[in-house]
Amino acid sequence: MAPSATSPTPTGPDLSIPLISLTPLITRSPLTITTAQSLLSALRSFGFIYLTDAPFSPSLVPRVFSQSASFFARPKAQKDALAWTTARANRGYVCIGREKVSTGITKEEVAADRAYGGEDLKESYEIGRDDDDEENRWPDRFDEQGVEFRKFMLDFFDQCKELHVVVMRGIALGMGLDEGYFDDYLSKGDNTLRLLHYPPVAKKEFQAGRVRAGAHSDYGSVTFLFQDDRGGLQVERPGGEGYVDVKPVPGAIVLNSGDLLARWSNDLIRSTMHRVVEPPRPDQGPPTTMAGGEKEEKEKEKEEETFYPARYSVAYFCNPDYDRWIEALPGTYGGERDEKKYEGVDSREYLVQRLAATLD
Repeated sequence: MAPSATSPTPTGPDLSIPLISLTPLITRSPLTITTAQSLLSALRSFGFIYLTDAPFSPSLVPRVFSQSASFFARPKAQKDALAWTTARANRGYVCIGREKVSTGITKEEVAADRAYGGEDLKESYEIGRDDDDEENRWPDRFDEQGVEFRKFMLDFFDQCKELHVVVMRGIALGMGLDEGYFDDYLSKGDNTLRLLHYPPVAKKEFQAGRVRAGAHSDYGSVTFLFQDDRGGLQVERPGGEGYVDVKPVPGAIVLNSGDLLARWSNDLIRSTMHRVVEPPRPDQGPPTTMAGGEKEEKEKEKEEETFYPARYSVAYFCNPDYDRWIEALPGTYGGERDEKKYEGVDSREYLVQRLAATLD
């Protein structure tokens, strides 16, 4: 794809999620500043972007999905032996039913959402940096496939860490800050690589109000999301009037901004609600005309027995280093702008508090 600054991808009558090439942010060119400004503008307006031209080998992301599927296909006993333990560690396997992402912030608010809508229909596996006091919970103890999995995922983690720096430098330029303003906040790479598996779901589960992942915003600075082709991700429209599909775009990464970046920017940047629900139907033409109540009943039973296939995605949650203090950025308050809306927060304590509310 040519390194043009930005182009819209229509996803609804009043929302186009921009598509932005990373090339001008990776290799300085006359388009670098305009691309950085487009990046910031999209995060302010939508909070979601399609990124293209990431500096990854063509085989990298397909291999990530293959490795992820192999992990989730392991026996339950093996996965349970790698179980997630605490929000502070945030590493390991999270079984179906343990997490409920939510608009709630406290455990009580999340519990109320869980009681109303049920737990999320997914399982996940969390990976942090491997040179931390908290240890990753690797499957390398089981077999050589687990050894390969560890090596491969750490390499992917580091490549996403480098991309995080590229994106934050683009945001800095878009805000009129020094290009390297955020570099000192990103040196350790206190990020989380999350593999996600949404098992097959009967249509009747969706009809009963269940979702694969409830409406929520992300907690950190930015998230890179890699989707398969199943669909189901939706983003809230500007103004909060309903949701539209974030359709998979081949070769593109979905970027969205999180709550901590919104807070850091004094709400200059949006943190947008999103969810994973019943996938959109393929276009099957006009409905068939039915004759007789018996045929209608059979069609209804067939519809209720429909299963949607499994969905896989991979999220890389980017955060400031855990030892950094986060307060409103220069230029986001005072003068013609609002005053500081939030008190400063410790990066790690903020993220741990948010995460702890969603998991039992």
